[in-house]
Amino acid sequence: MTSPETGDGRTSVVVITHNRCGQLLDTLDRLAALPERPPVIVVDNASADGTPGAVAARHPGVTVLPSGRNLGAAGRTLGVRHARTPYVAFSDDDSWWEPGALARAADLLDRHPRLGLLAARVRVGPDGEPDPLDDVLAASPLDPAPDLPGPPVLGFLACAAVARREAYLEAGGYHPVLFVGGEETLLAYDLTARGWGVCHSPGVVAVHSPLGGTRPGRPAVQLRNAALTAWLRRPLTVALRHTRGLAVRARREPEARAALYGLLGRLPVALRDRRPLPAAVEAAARRLDGRRTAVEAEGAVL
Repeated sequence: MTSPETGDGRTSVVVITHNRCGQLLDTLDRLAALPERPPVIVVDNASADGTPGAVAARHPGVTVLPSGRNLGAAGRTLGVRHARTPYVAFSDDDSWWEPGALARAADLLDRHPRLGLLAARVRVGPDGEPDPLDDVLAASPLDPAPDLPGPPVLGFLACAAVARREAYLEAGGYHPVLFVGGEETLLAYDLTARGWGVCHSPGVVAVHSPLGGTRPGRPAVQLRNAALTAWLRRPLTVALRHTRGLAVRARREPEARAALYGLLGRLPVALRDRRPLPAAVEAAARRLDGRRTAVEAEGAVL
């Protein structure tokens, strides 16, 4: 139960950041105003712009964890390990949660003990436009599960997710080989492979306010990480298909060429950590293979 005096107490917010101090401070202002009053943990991925000192001065109650080097998405795991609440919501330095959203998410997690992670609905930019991913997740072709509060999915947007801490840590969090960009699918696979549910919950709303459009090099990273995810968890036929497709496109597309080089450099780690999905999860992944859309450019797939 949320109260003005005590907040909610069930959910921490973990924020990763790297050299975007101004945006981060704006995000922390918004998180501080939430009625749930969540504990906030900032994982600073080796910023060189004075982020730790600026956060301490403006938000002394926020915990700042220096990562020592830029860990990318895997930095979130430092925050989750530090959290002492049963649930953890994720924000980036350009995203936050609507008032009441974290309490609604915690209620869903309380009522559905198999729910490991919920993918929120996302409003984008100052006008609150719907993210295209919302419709994709809502139309998931996976069979409904009676013990989950929404359609099962195998992907989400990292800055609009709330996880059960136990489930996240059991699944290992974000794999460091992916760094950042399309890292969500692998975590969804690993949660589902361990019996945890991942579902879309449109009643829980996050706000994403990115600046400057698509980051340089991001399309190549998305392609690279899709192929790495296949090598890490999918059958060899699927992994080889991804790699062959990249090789063909690399002849004419600079992004595909960069993705292929990145894949080859990281492939030994992926092979070392390769763990094919259980048959039921692989069957679900195959149902989704034909539904990849332009939302992959946002870093998340169904």
